[in-house]
Amino acid sequence: MSLATDIRYSKAAKMLTVAFDDGSSASLPAEYLRVESPSAEVKGHGPDQRKTIPGRRHVGIMEIEPVGNYAVRLVFDDLHDSGLFTWEYLHELGATYDRRWAAYLAALAEQGLSRDP
Repeated sequence: MSLATDIRYSKAAKMLTVAFDDGSSASLPAEYLRVESPSAEVKGHGPDQRKTIPGRRHVGIMEIEPVGNYAVRLVFDDLHDSGLFTWEYLHELGATYDRRWAAYLAALAEQGLSRDP
């Protein structure tokens, strides 16, 4: 399991950059983190309950709250703040960005939804 060694947020770029102890790093857009939140609102309570969250193109992160030495709670400016982003999950989000982002865009299109508010 990778541990985060550095976390930085660029408010202007709305980008969270995480460095890991295995030497890898990930630059994760706030919108991507919001729509892939590990919260029940997004994931539901089972694999068939996953929700596609539209309208988050301009979302930013207001706060990054450490949770022990294994996770952070991200407080988004749309006031979403549930779900803990573990180091393992952040690492996975970085490694699977292309596939997950394409799937999100496809789900929006399929459901007639938009990234815009």
